[in-house]
Amino acid sequence: MYPDLSYIFHDLFGTQPDNWLSIFKTFGMFLILAFLASAYFFRKELIRKEQLGQLPASTETIRMGFGPKPADLLMNALFGFILGLKVPYVYANFEAFKADPASILLSSKGNLLAGIVLATVFAGYKYWELQRKKLAKPVVRKVSVKPHERIVDITVLAAVTGVLGAKIFVIFESAENFSAFLRDPLGQLLSGSGLAIYGGLILAFISVYIYVKRKGMPPIHVMDAVAPALIMGYAVGRMGCQLSGDGDWGIVNTKPTPDWWFLPESWWAWDYPRNVLEQHIGNPIPDCTYRYCNALSEPVFPTPIYEVIMSLVIFAILWSLRKRIHAAGALFFIYMILNGVERFFIEKIRVNPDIEILGMKATQAEYIAVLMVIGGVAGLIWSYRRSKGRSPG
Repeated sequence: MYPDLSYIFHDLFGTQPDNWLSIFKTFGMFLILAFLASAYFFRKELIRKEQLGQLPASTETIRMGFGPKPADLLMNALFGFILGLKVPYVYANFEAFKADPASILLSSKGNLLAGIVLATVFAGYKYWELQRKKLAKPVVRKVSVKPHERIVDITVLAAVTGVLGAKIFVIFESAENFSAFLRDPLGQLLSGSGLAIYGGLILAFISVYIYVKRKGMPPIHVMDAVAPALIMGYAVGRMGCQLSGDGDWGIVNTKPTPDWWFLPESWWAWDYPRNVLEQHIGNPIPDCTYRYCNALSEPVFPTPIYEVIMSLVIFAILWSLRKRIHAAGALFFIYMILNGVERFFIEKIRVNPDIEILGMKATQAEYIAVLMVIGGVAGLIWSYRRSKGRSPG
């Protein structure tokens, strides 16, 4: 496994692990790559739908030469404060930062005085810059903005709300997580571990839906455009889970590799050596002097690999159907069905805790997966009735 970039460089170039490259955590890097991969395919589909006339451009008002506004000064002050708060503290505590960057960046730890000083400097500079550009007769004009030109705003919005949603949903994933949240709410929300992918998808979907609606973009066509992008991002994210060994593995699998298995044996059962979860002591790796020197005591199903494969298959299906299906919304609802089916069955060999609801026991992801399939089927019927001009009721 590769907990961070230093271990990747160790295997590629023979450099010493646990060096300064440790600040680049493998899962975090793949999370960023997941958003970038999604943005790439999302942008391609937005452009295609613009050319089909399904996503028209909208107008934005540009205001120039009005001088400093409180919001501009506040944003610059906030940026300067965070920079001043964190950078000196990271420099003084670099070893702790290498071990767990998120625990420092996503916390109140920092140099308060440096934060206040830089906040003042940044706000003052912004005031001077805007005052210098102030015009005697300010300019107000309208510009046309195409949907694909909003890809950065949409991606950032999805990333922020997605991570927030993933953190919120993981709190309710088990009684243990909820108890930990009650003991330390801020610590649990700001910790760098624990993400529930469906929580991220749900909150990101809601926030982006509201955004595109306000910008005059027909949400139903945006949903179709984003469907292949979502599953590609999911595949890339699961690659990060597998390479880092972040705990998203399956149940114990001590069964011998079957004769029909044609994939590598490690894809049948794996003990995740050097996994990023240090609390999983398991079996110490002989003669290992690095920070991550443990493997699981028993091999487990490497479920992230299975999800990567299934997600890529779903992506290929959606990508091949996107030009053949003309009912608005149908592609997105097909995505919901396929994603729900995939996640429901993979949960059967994963280690997530069960939640009892009305006498039924299932994991949080299984409940949501079932709702996705039901919603996807209902949405598919609605979209085809709508496309034929019939009442969906």
